[in-house]
Amino acid sequence: MESIQATKQRFGIIGNSATLNRAIEKAIQVSPTDISVLVTGESGVGKESIPKIIHQLSHRKHSKYIAVNCGAIPEGTIDSELFGHEKGAFTGATATRSGYFEVADGGTIFLDEVGELPLTTQVRLLRVLENGEFIKVGSSKVQKTNVRIVAATNVNMFEAIKKEKFREDLYYRLSTVEINLPPLRERQEDIHLLFRKFASDFALKYKMPTIKLTEEAIQNLIKYRWNGNIRQLRNVAEQVSVLEENRTISATTLNGYLPSASNNLPAVIKTSKSESDFSSEREILYKVLFDMKADLNDLKKLTMELMKNGNVKDVQEDNQSLIEKIYGESTSEDNLEDLQVLAIPEKSEATKNHIKETNDKYHFAEEIEEEETLSLHDKELELIKKSLERHSGKRKLAAEELGISERTLYRKIKQFDL
Repeated sequence: MESIQATKQRFGIIGNSATLNRAIEKAIQVSPTDISVLVTGESGVGKESIPKIIHQLSHRKHSKYIAVNCGAIPEGTIDSELFGHEKGAFTGATATRSGYFEVADGGTIFLDEVGELPLTTQVRLLRVLENGEFIKVGSSKVQKTNVRIVAATNVNMFEAIKKEKFREDLYYRLSTVEINLPPLRERQEDIHLLFRKFASDFALKYKMPTIKLTEEAIQNLIKYRWNGNIRQLRNVAEQVSVLEENRTISATTLNGYLPSASNNLPAVIKTSKSESDFSSEREILYKVLFDMKADLNDLKKLTMELMKNGNVKDVQEDNQSLIEKIYGESTSEDNLEDLQVLAIPEKSEATKNHIKETNDKYHFAEEIEEEETLSLHDKELELIKKSLERHSGKRKLAAEELGISERTLYRKIKQFDL
């Protein structure tokens, strides 16, 4: 079995921290097997190195190694990318295409950002892990593949499972062995080593002297939080190498390339709404709905007053507070004109009698403020009854009036036992 030090030299891995060495040791130990591996860790910690180690030290090293960034492939095409598609399977599928699982048969597939996979794709991937079978998009033929799957993610998988964004059974299939790479802030003894390596590489690349840090600058470098991990450290080393004429870098100069320390303090982030938040939102929504219902009843009441009494000024005086509530505080002549549209200017005796009969028939005056049901079921039942009565029980005419098919109306009649 290859030693940890030899593996680090072979794959260009810098660092001597115990957590890093343990991760590499686990990768070496699982390489000869075919079990699936899940690599976890923050973004920028170098997770892509582990699957390369596993592949190169396995019996599959002479077969294909394919790395797939699951987060970079659109949801609509990821099934086609992974499993292939048949000609005509969807718009633009002008030819049959082999997916990565078919191409990498006998080799290794590295699924980076596996936590970003859509749920439908997760089901397909689970089938591959269980029995090595997959079906191309647009095909009904089951195909076999023999691939070793190594996945990586910076997502908290247990949180994703709790939110039903990732299948629990797939997680346990992928994480037969889990290898966690520590963040750079937990490998403080490696930070200066990595910086020196990057500074040396950039000096060679840009043909200029290598930069060096003062002792104070080294301490600042080590104490910095490095949220972007190795990727951020590399970028800072490159910037300083290119932009600074003085090749000895002081702490003040280095600090100019580091985001403010205040931006790197830990913060409590509320990632999900509590039950009390949802309860509060529901209460607000109910209040808005009931306020709207009350306003509607007030408007009905005012309208009936106008229908019963053509004298708009009298109505305005008697219902001043109600008018202000509906039309705003200003009750100008414009508001009065709005009210006059609803009013009946002059009423003959016959008209008055008609209004009285209408009021008596529908009980407008006192019952307008009665609480009306908000149940959709009751409203639907009421509308169907009225329509059937209006058309003397003729379902076809009633269905046309209601805007539904006769078949749907028949089903509703049976449902409501009309």
